[in-house]
Amino acid sequence: MIRYQKLGYVGLNVTDIARARRFYEEIVGLQFVEICPDGTVLFRCSDDYHSISLHEAATPGFRFAGLMLESDRQFEVLGRRLDECGIPYEVLSAEECRGRRVRTAWRISEPHMCAAFEFYRPRPEDVEVAYTTSVTKIQRIGHVVFGTPHYQETITLLRDVLNFAPSDDIDNMISFFRVFPNPYHHGIGVGRAARNILHHVNFMVSEIDDIGTALNRFKRHQVPVVFGPGRHVASDSVFLYYLEPDGMTLEYSFGMEEFPEVAPRAARTLPQAPESLDSWGGVRDPRMSAIGSVQPFSVRTGWVSASASPVGDKGTPRK
Repeated sequence: MIRYQKLGYVGLNVTDIARARRFYEEIVGLQFVEICPDGTVLFRCSDDYHSISLHEAATPGFRFAGLMLESDRQFEVLGRRLDECGIPYEVLSAEECRGRRVRTAWRISEPHMCAAFEFYRPRPEDVEVAYTTSVTKIQRIGHVVFGTPHYQETITLLRDVLNFAPSDDIDNMISFFRVFPNPYHHGIGVGRAARNILHHVNFMVSEIDDIGTALNRFKRHQVPVVFGPGRHVASDSVFLYYLEPDGMTLEYSFGMEEFPEVAPRAARTLPQAPESLDSWGGVRDPRMSAIGSVQPFSVRTGWVSASASPVGDKGTPRK
C-alpha cells in the first residue's frame, strides 16, 4: 500500500513568465526562491524548498505535480504496484532532480489525462527552509483539481492503483481524494469536463482575515473573482476563487476537515446541486476553470504541445 507525505509541488505553464512572476509574488503572496538556468521560476509557500514552478509556454496550464512519498521504502511499493498495473515510469535524471531540488524522483504519465505525476523524496538539506509570509499568510499548497472526459477511469486509477483515499464526491460530478495517509480532506480532485483541464490550484491560508484582505487587494488590482467567498460542504473550507494573468483559476481556502489514519469516516456522496458546492448560495462565474490545459506527457517522448492530442503510455519500459 503506497504511503505519501503530501502534495509537495505543482508546475504551471504560463505565457509571460515576467508578468506571472510579479502576480504570484505580489498578489498571490508566494515567496520567490530562484530563477533556474532554463528560466523556470521557483516559489515557495511553506518550508519546503519550492511549492510552485512557472514555465514559459505557448499555452497556459498544468505541467506536473510532485507527490512526496512517506519514506524511501515507498519507491519499492510504488514500483511493484506500477509494474502490476502495466504503468511505465522513468527515474528523473540527476539534472532534473537538481532542478526540482529533490534527491530522488520517479515520473509517470497518468494513462487517462496523460498528466505528469512525480513521486519524490526531498534532499535532507532542504527539508526545512525558512519561509516568510507576505500579503497573504499561506500555510501550504493545498490541492490540485483536474477536469477530464475520462472521469470514472481516472478516479479508479487514483484510488485503486495510486492508493489515494476517497473523502467525498458530488454525485457523478467531482471526486475528492486524500494523499493517504495525509489527513487533509483532499490533495487531489477530479471532475467531469469535455477535455483534460487544470480546474484549479489551491493555497491554504492561515486566517479567515486572509480571505477578506484578499478581496480588497484583488479589487485594487482588478483581479477577477470567479466564485466566493463561500463554504464548501464537502471539506467545510471557506473558499475564494480568482484568476491569474493567463486566466487560470487559483483558490485560497481557510480550514479543512482532517481525517484520522485509522477508522476514518466513510466517504460521502453529496447530491449534484448548487448547495453542495457552496452552502452560502454563491454562483460561479463562467470564466472559472475555463482556461488551463493539461500538457500531455509520455514516458517515451516527454512533454508534447498542450494543444496536441494526448499520447498515453502502455507498457513502455522504465529508463
